[in-house]
Parts: sequence; structure tokens; C-alpha cells
Amino acid sequence: MQKKTYQHIFFDLDRTLWDFNTNSDMVLQQLFREYGLVFHFGSFVFFKNRFEYHNSVLWNRYYRNGITKEKLVYQRFYVTLKEAGYDNLEVAKKIAVDYLKLSPLQTKLIPFTLPMLQKLKERGYQLHIITNGFNEVQFKKIENCNLGQYFTQIITSEDAGANKPSKQIFEYALNRSNATPQNSLMIGDDLNTDIAGAANMGIDQIYFNYFHHKHEEQPTYEVTNLLEVLKII
Repeated sequence: MQKKTYQHIFFDLDRTLWDFNTNSDMVLQQLFREYGLVFHFGSFVFFKNRFEYHNSVLWNRYYRNGITKEKLVYQRFYVTLKEAGYDNLEVAKKIAVDYLKLSPLQTKLIPFTLPMLQKLKERGYQLHIITNGFNEVQFKKIENCNLGQYFTQIITSEDAGANKPSKQIFEYALNRSNATPQNSLMIGDDLNTDIAGAANMGIDQIYFNYFHHKHEEQPTYEVTNLLEVLKII
């Protein structure tokens, strides 16, 4: 495939640059210990699996405007605790506050994030982030990992008033960045929110398939290692 000339590179944040799985696990393990949740779940692995399930369900509702941000933040912990027979809304809200406070302090990045960004910056690309995360969390992650120096625009779903894969957030991102679909490229780990969302706007995509998921989609490009991005563009 002949290389296209891109000017604007849009990145997803969580699981594309910021190692969400590792960072979240570290915080969840700390909270599991501090709140004595072993007495209700037996093991951290069971707690984590149930939390991740309910978190995913509630985020999908949030994407469909079926739940508010404020309720999502604590409800994911409340339903997890309640399912294990620990029906305590007050504790769930405390855990939720601690989770949001501690998560953005974690600084583990996906391997080769920094050398890739540095090289792309040196090549003259305008780099941007498009994320569905909450402002107060995502901006802290970027600051604590020293990622801000690489990016011209950081677009959040809260600022755009819409979540990926909606066309609205991609239109907002293009306008903010003075970019066009033709000179832009989206890089992300989610086939729906990142890849399909960008494709629906006529934006080329690189699917970052870090976990080697099997799929039948046809992104413009696919990589399993961030350094492979440098070979494409």
C-alpha cells in the first residue's frame, strides 16, 4: 500500500498510550486491601472481574446517554459490592472517590509510547488526543506522564458533548485542530469507538491490536506494537 501524506495524527489515550489495564489493576488492588474486600469477594481476581464487567456495562449505558457521569462513577462499584452481598452505598462512593483520585497518578505507559511520539513529533506531524474519559481524570493522566508536550489538541468527550464513535466528537476534533478527514489519521485500540468512528468520518485508521484480538474488521492499517506506526507513516 502506497504511503499517504498525513498531517494530523489523532490518538486514543486509554489502552493506546496510557496502560489502563496495568494502572487500574494497581489501584484496584490497593483499594481491595484498604477496604477489606477480601471478606466479601474471597480473591482480588474475582473482585476485579466483576468490577470490570459492571464497569463495561455502565460505560456502554453512558455512551448511549443512559446514565450520567456522576452516577456511573460510583454505581460501578456499588453494583459490584451489592452483587457480593455487600450492600453499602456509602462505602461504594468512598471507593469511587479514591479510584478517581489514585488512577491518574499511575504512570505506566504502553511500551514504546514515548519514542514513537518523539519520532512523530520530530517528523513534523501535529499530534492530538481524542478520549472518552472524564476531563479531571484524563488531563491528570497526561500531566503526570509528561505526555502533554507532544500534543497540540486534547479533545475529550465532555468538551465535545459527545462520545466516540459519534461523528460529533470527530467533527469537533477536526475543527479544533484545523484538520480534514483527508489529512488525518486515527490510532486506537477499540474497533468500535476508535476505528469505526473514524472510518465513518472518512478518516484513515490504525488499529492498535496490542492483545492480538481476532476480528473481521478492515481498518486501514493494523499494528500490534507502537513502533510499527513509524513504518506506516
